[in-house]
Amino acid sequence: MAPPTKLNFRVATPADASIIHPLVEAAYRGDESRLGWTTEADLISGKRIDAADLLVKITDPDGAVLIATTTTTNIPGQEKKEKEAVKVEEEVVVGCCEVVARRTTSTAGNPKTAYFGMFAVSPRRQGGGIGRQVLAYAEAYCRREWGTERMEMTVIPSRSELLEWYMRRGYASTGEARPFPFEELEKLNSVALVEDLSFQVLEKDLRVVVVPADNAAAVEVES
Repeated sequence: MAPPTKLNFRVATPADASIIHPLVEAAYRGDESRLGWTTEADLISGKRIDAADLLVKITDPDGAVLIATTTTTNIPGQEKKEKEAVKVEEEVVVGCCEVVARRTTSTAGNPKTAYFGMFAVSPRRQGGGIGRQVLAYAEAYCRREWGTERMEMTVIPSRSELLEWYMRRGYASTGEARPFPFEELEKLNSVALVEDLSFQVLEKDLRVVVVPADNAAAVEVES
């Protein structure tokens, strides 16, 4: 098995919105999303998120949008002929996610639960371990920044492969179902292609170390 792609992580700023937006759209909607296995193209047509809502997530004081980047080395075509070609390193955004602290009056300083969402990996790079690293980093970020004990997410039940992937990472169904936000689709001029869309809630205890069932390589994350 090839070693996982080496990633660098940072918290997104408003200046990053223009590079995050096309990544999220490509991972979930349209023909490009069909290159990966996270596509929702058969369930929903239209936009996944608009620029204004993305900016709200990036600037949310109770949350963060995390970016995963890798470095590629390019050799300009004309310089390949030179004895000593000039190499140009370029930062490429390959993944992102959103985390939100679920704050209440009793846990304002130390939220026990955080929400994980807007999880996107470039469709052309899926299957190489990037998603595992993004998820592991998000969990570690929430523990470090907020003292989070549980991570929560919502998944469309019909996406069985995605549900199984999360369960191999230690997530389990809470038994709770939540309604799908069809009003958000209307705002984006998007259309549901099936009638029975809903969300299943998954949760993981971040105090427990989970060894993935598929023997995925461990990911080193700052603590």
